Amino acid sequence: FKRNGNVKLEAYTDADYAGSIVDRRSTTGYCTFLGGNLVTWRSKKQGVVARSSAEAEFRAMAQGICELLWLKIILEDLRIKWEEPMKLYCDNKSAISIAHNPVQHDRTKHIEVDRHFIKEKLDSGLI
Repeated sequence: FKRNGNVKLEAYTDADYAGSIVDRRSTTGYCTFLGGNLVTWRSKKQGVVARSSAEAEFRAMAQGICELLWLKIILEDLRIKWEEPMKLYCDNKSAISIAHNPVQHDRTKHIEVDRHFIKEKLDSGLI
């Protein structure tokens, strides 16, 4: 681990759409950094079949946010108060658009719960 004066808490998320040739489930991947140091990472097959690449990426974003929230709790247990927004990076423009757009569309109803969770964290300034 390296020590630097600019401590940031950030996560990078990604998913492979229908990557499993056996059941066409996508795989979620994320990694989190604290002060530029990799602290957690995970890769896991998603529990349901995603109907679009945006849905697969959106589920990965939700998992990344959960990990950031968990890290924030760990930091608070260590008496490190984290007040500034955490950074979440995703490379899917559709998933990012869904996270910021409060309008529900027929094609996104199946991911409504994840959308509300992500939107809530964005609106609160936590992410």
